[in-house]
Amino acid sequence: MSQERITTLLTEQRSYVPPVHGKSTAWIRSHEEYEAICRKAQEDPDGFWGTRAQQLLHWFRPWNQVLKSDPEAYKYEWFAGGRLNAAFNCIDRHLISGRRNKAALIWQGERESEVRCYTYQMLYTEVCRIASALSSLRVRKGDRVALYMPMIPELIIAMLACARIGAIHTTIFSGYAEGGVRSRIQDSKAKVVITADAAMRAGKPKPLKANLDPILEKCPSVAHVVVVNRANQEVNMDRRRDIWWHDLLDDFTLDADFPCESMDANDTLFLLHTSGSTGKPTGVMHATGGYLTYAAHTTQWVFDMRDDDVYWCTADVGWITGHTYMVYGPLALGATTVMFEGVPNWPKPDRYWSIVEKFRVNILYTAPTVIRSLMRVGEAWTERYDLSSLRILGSVGEPINPEAWMWYRTHIGRDELPVIDTWWQTETGGAMIAALPYATKLKPGSASFPLPGIDAAVVSGDGSEESDEGGHLIIRRPWPGMMQGVYGNPEKYRSYFERFGAYQSGDGARVDEDGYFWILGRIDDSINVSGHRLSTSEIESVLAAHPQVAEAAVVPMPHDLKGESIYAYVTLVDDAPWSEALRKELRDVVRRDIGPLATPEIIQFVGSMPKTCSGKIIRRMLRKVAAGVYEDFGDVTTLAHPEVMDAIIAGCRNLKEGRPER
Repeated sequence: MSQERITTLLTEQRSYVPPVHGKSTAWIRSHEEYEAICRKAQEDPDGFWGTRAQQLLHWFRPWNQVLKSDPEAYKYEWFAGGRLNAAFNCIDRHLISGRRNKAALIWQGERESEVRCYTYQMLYTEVCRIASALSSLRVRKGDRVALYMPMIPELIIAMLACARIGAIHTTIFSGYAEGGVRSRIQDSKAKVVITADAAMRAGKPKPLKANLDPILEKCPSVAHVVVVNRANQEVNMDRRRDIWWHDLLDDFTLDADFPCESMDANDTLFLLHTSGSTGKPTGVMHATGGYLTYAAHTTQWVFDMRDDDVYWCTADVGWITGHTYMVYGPLALGATTVMFEGVPNWPKPDRYWSIVEKFRVNILYTAPTVIRSLMRVGEAWTERYDLSSLRILGSVGEPINPEAWMWYRTHIGRDELPVIDTWWQTETGGAMIAALPYATKLKPGSASFPLPGIDAAVVSGDGSEESDEGGHLIIRRPWPGMMQGVYGNPEKYRSYFERFGAYQSGDGARVDEDGYFWILGRIDDSINVSGHRLSTSEIESVLAAHPQVAEAAVVPMPHDLKGESIYAYVTLVDDAPWSEALRKELRDVVRRDIGPLATPEIIQFVGSMPKTCSGKIIRRMLRKVAAGVYEDFGDVTTLAHPEVMDAIIAGCRNLKEGRPER
């Protein structure tokens, strides 16, 4: 379907009803049922969350109190007094429930021939043996274990082994640069690091152990390094500190039924760092009982998870999405989860569709960045494969523009599958605002409604409620998946709550006349032009809708008269030339669709955007360049290709001096 046809559909029909097929067996079957559940959760939150925790998890000991709270200190303990273990809930209990020989994890390596499948019994044995091995290295409950690993099954096995013995795992994305790895190990004071010789990236090994060695000279807490042989690369092994994964397992005394540690519901399960503009990552902690309850709860309802589903979340486990929706949520429900080592466009841009067909995937959860990149190469790649196994499509990571939503539904969902856009954050633990696939009428680009039990609101700077105009997105009541704290930084934790007396997400949103939430991006990404607040994401969506535009990023630029003006960075589809005519056309489109105030002062064509290795555009860097600041970009450890910034800076300077970008 052409871009023009998608645009026409968006104009003609602004909402899509849930599919009829599958509704009769759905967990939530209608909007009326959704509203009834919301009322129940609002009237009796303790009863609602207590019931969900009982339904979804196995508890060694029941809790004394569903929620023990100290609102003045913003401290919330979920299922206080209860005891459980995350690994037991993700593996052990399925061995006696008829799932022992069911596929728990399907791993697809970069090479097509590389496939590994673990049943729940096989996964149990591997996790127990690694838990026993970590115990032999004197890892105990409460110790931190850093996982600097590629997307291989050993990463999930290590996470669950840590959970089994009560150690706190902190996963470090394998694409981070030296500073990002070092700061996370140092902040967590990790006792053990598990890594690999290399990660495979587009057919080539990317060293990990060699990168780690000089970092460890500045990390005195690390006593042992365990190395997985992924790519048969030669590495330096320190006999006093380093040990191969396979050598660690080559011990017949390891306990293949290593017992679980009984954990208090409010013991920390994992520590995950978010990137900050100051260069110091924030160590977000999640507790065992509340987080696991919320992970299972949202996985079941948001994706309508069924026992025979094959589910694929394409996120890296180094991010919270991989934790909640590749590992803990699906495995707690006894599902089959797919893990992919590679990237969507290597060796050809059909890799995702090939995997969907190969494993008959039923639920696909990916990022708008991925969708837009696959739109860019055209739908012909999707037509080569049988995607009829798909039942539900999901989106995560950033607001999805309506055009990408429509393309996803049209070409991947056969014009009939629900596209479930989800809003949430590392700090929230799981989806907070999302459609329910068989209960919600969908509006392209909207995250729809808060999930049952979530009290979300949009407020102005003084805390009064806003709607159509947009404002700060806050959560007014605690929920089980919320972060437990910030590791070693209680002041930072309090900063999330102090302004509004509720959880401040830092994102902007608006609520339309039907109650649908529209996420506008980071609140500091809005632009105040002559006293009028404009949404950068709205302007970006209009630019991205142009058939010659692949991606757009809009940021504020200081202006003597207006206060701020609009600076737009635009990448074009492969065959589109940069031209003044196109620049004028794009300005006219924004002026026509939004209004004269939203017209970009400058449109800079760029070959590539600055992105994280997971594909998110790093807009704070673009803001600085637009403001004429060409250095001191804060935390740059997540930048996938640092060289793109040189071209962007040069192009910006040229435009401001009256020359073409290149």
